[in-house]
Amino acid sequence: MKLNNLRPVIYVPEIKTTLDYYREHLGFETRCNETASWGYAFKDAVEIMFSIPNAHLPFTATAFTGSLYINTDDVNAWWALLKEKCTIVYPVETFSYGMREFAVRDLNGIILQFGQET
Repeated sequence: MKLNNLRPVIYVPEIKTTLDYYREHLGFETRCNETASWGYAFKDAVEIMFSIPNAHLPFTATAFTGSLYINTDDVNAWWALLKEKCTIVYPVETFSYGMREFAVRDLNGIILQFGQET
């Protein structure tokens, strides 16, 4: 009984704008359905789905507590790529728990942490 992966689905107000951001700022590839009611961004083994909420759910803005933590093999290269393009939550730093990491916020307020084991 194996779990293969985790693919979060995040409700956003605008699919195309979100996918454009992930493609242009983060270097992800993107796909969406014909009606642009859902789409996803992917790079290597990371996939994030985005959806317009179902009509029966109250929705005024993206609300996500916590962060999406993305492990990488070169956190310094990601930092160099993103530090001028994204809203910084905290800059690249090496922590006592054995990770070098930084965090940015996407256009919908989602915190993306990028980390590498030291």
